[in-house]
Amino acid sequence: MEENYTVCNCAGVDYNTIVTALETMNNFENVLEVFKKVQDITHCTTGCGGCYQKVLDIISKTLNR
Repeated sequence: MEENYTVCNCAGVDYNTIVTALETMNNFENVLEVFKKVQDITHCTTGCGGCYQKVLDIISKTLNR
């Protein structure tokens, strides 16, 4: 298990919150749709956008498990 850390400072979203959001989904065919759903659930990347790549990396890492 990955150590929990803050991914999005603007919205206060951590790694575990993103992974938990991913666990609620059942369709992973379109990564951009998955990203949008994670964004809708957690509100990450809606502030400065500095965590955009971090969130995509977490999605990719989680889906490749």
